[in-house]
Amino acid sequence: MVVGLGNPEPRYRRTRHNAGQLVVEALAAQLGLRFTAKYAGRYAVGRGPGGPVSLLIPTTYMNLSGQAVSPAMGSLQLEPSQVLVVHDEIDLPFGAFRGKVGGGHGGHNGLRSIQASLGGGAFPRIRLGVGRPTPEQRMDEASWVLANFNEPSDEVDRLLGSGLAMVNEALEHGIDAAISRYHAREPGARHAAPEGPEPT
Repeated sequence: MVVGLGNPEPRYRRTRHNAGQLVVEALAAQLGLRFTAKYAGRYAVGRGPGGPVSLLIPTTYMNLSGQAVSPAMGSLQLEPSQVLVVHDEIDLPFGAFRGKVGGGHGGHNGLRSIQASLGGGAFPRIRLGVGRPTPEQRMDEASWVLANFNEPSDEVDRLLGSGLAMVNEALEHGIDAAISRYHAREPGARHAAPEGPEPT
């Protein structure tokens, strides 16, 4: 199952925090799948590059994502290793994308919620770099991820396309192969994001 994290309201659609959701929507379009309402989210099932695949976009707010992921996993009898979570990552510069298996939530409230609902974080992730605000932009991290991308649209599309390519590689050959192919390495620094508005 591939999970794309984001917030449900139209005003959040093209925000940095919805990068994961945008990638999974692109995957559904690529595979010709339609979403239906299920598991407190938008759910689709079909055949992916490596065989049967299901897609889930929680329609809870970001900080309640686990309320969608946990029941879907239970119903489908999936192990954490079979759930690939795609999300935004402020610890990566804009345009970078990385794979990771397990680890903490790093202050990301969507990951925090999923980990709390599953009792741990032993699931693979694809992290889409959205960078941090500069001092001149005078925004805290919560406001930054809830703001629309201000980068050129072609650069945003390139980031999302790179994330989609890595998801396809992971589905066909596994997350380790995807990490190897795209030379994904973990940045050393982690952050502790302050509590933000409800959607984060």
